[in-house]
Amino acid sequence: MAVAAQIRKKLNDLPHKPGIYLMKDRFGTVIYVGKARDLRRRVSQYFQPSRRLGWDPKFKALVEAIHDLDVHVVRNEPEALLLEGKLIKEFHPRYNVSFRDDKRFLMLKVNLNDPIPRFTLTRFKQDDGARYFGPFVHSSALRNTLNLVRRQFHLRGCRPLTPNDRDYKHCLYGNLKHCTAPCINNVTREQYLQQVQAACDFLAGQTGEMHEQLTLEMRKAAESQDYERAAMLRDALSDLRQTTHKTNKFERVPYTLPLAIEPQRDLAELARVLNLPAPPVRIEGFDISNISGTFAVASMVSFKNGRPDRVNYRKYKMKSVVGQNDFACMAETVRRRYTRLLRESKKNHKEGATGETTAPPLALPDLILIDGGKGQLSAACAELAELGLSHIPILGLAKEFEEIYRPGESEPLRLSHDTGALKLLQRVRDESHRLANTYNAELRLRKISESILDEFPSIGERRKAALLKRFGSVQRIRIATVEQIAEVPGFGGKAAAELKTFLEARSVSSASKNEPETVQPVTVLIPPDASPT
Repeated sequence: MAVAAQIRKKLNDLPHKPGIYLMKDRFGTVIYVGKARDLRRRVSQYFQPSRRLGWDPKFKALVEAIHDLDVHVVRNEPEALLLEGKLIKEFHPRYNVSFRDDKRFLMLKVNLNDPIPRFTLTRFKQDDGARYFGPFVHSSALRNTLNLVRRQFHLRGCRPLTPNDRDYKHCLYGNLKHCTAPCINNVTREQYLQQVQAACDFLAGQTGEMHEQLTLEMRKAAESQDYERAAMLRDALSDLRQTTHKTNKFERVPYTLPLAIEPQRDLAELARVLNLPAPPVRIEGFDISNISGTFAVASMVSFKNGRPDRVNYRKYKMKSVVGQNDFACMAETVRRRYTRLLRESKKNHKEGATGETTAPPLALPDLILIDGGKGQLSAACAELAELGLSHIPILGLAKEFEEIYRPGESEPLRLSHDTGALKLLQRVRDESHRLANTYNAELRLRKISESILDEFPSIGERRKAALLKRFGSVQRIRIATVEQIAEVPGFGGKAAAELKTFLEARSVSSASKNEPETVQPVTVLIPPDASPT
């Protein structure tokens, strides 16, 4: 199998260090995530022809689909395992089997606001005011370390949130003197909280004293030929090192986008190829979605430092455009977006002038990306010129050949499909395309699922659902009697009579216009990533 030049170059540059690697297909989609003690040795094995005869069909299909790869160096193998599991859960690669379920690595949790705090094991971190430690790669080492911590700091291990005297009678921890028994007021809550805080400091990394203590006891046991105890202390030391070893925390990466491990590198490359004064910190991307002129919508996505800034995403429903006109839709979207920014900036400036508040700087993007060619780009540029924002760099990215169009340039710019700059633009374009199509599909689904009942005043979703559950369809409601409608929860005699009159009037109106009856659909499936034209 011939190895592409860019992959061969990356293989030669790989370090002999632990890390994770991501295999991607020709569309930039992550198809496999793996970890390695030695990145260069492990990744190179995928491209050695001598190993080809030993490949199974699945592995052969994976290797043949690899078009590019990315790597990320970490400090040690446990850290690589944590990052591998995190990325597999976010990207759901086609060729990965492990870590694809919702099971996560174990963490330690303690809530100091509980009546008698306790350390528990959990796999999910919640915003509940508790303190979390982890995640931990080795679950057995964590459980052994937790038992060691409970004995060392005399902490409770019982299950009740607030144990009492009755629980204490059957408490193994209390009988073995592993717990100071705050449940029977053997110590005050304040004294017990000091024990818990000392354990928290220990789990946070202050383990030097216990390391020395266990090491000293292990040596004494070995000298006295108590090898069983020495082995137990040796294992306890190993578990302690694995549990309290420091690991990096990795930022979440949206699984819907191709991966960029080093977005700053892509931003710097983009600034260089576009002759920008500096790497664009904020990029805003626009796209249009409509079906034959109906449900015309637009999206605006924001990327900050090369990563999606979802808080600042915006969706637009066209107000002034009639028919199918992508150029006019793009013009309206750009006009509405930056007119509002300018208006908010002017308002803040006035407030700042009165001394009430400090006016924040105008949050304009460093680069605007339009999904489309010359037509869409020209429409957007005209609107920016009207608003006095022609100084903002703007470009269009056409899908067919991934050509970059710039104002004032007759010929498009073509970048290699392997460059980080183009991949960054593709991520912005694809995300704006996804958001626009999803919004379009939501509107279509909402329109299709509308019932004639929605036009009845003040019916509400609950009463409408109750009607349809009782009768099954609008036609059956129409032929039902007022008394039968009144039996539905939420309907009295007056409301039932009004609904009956409303449905009869609509039936006559539809018949006179030869209009088909609107039927409540049972199930409508519209893929959110459909590509309307």
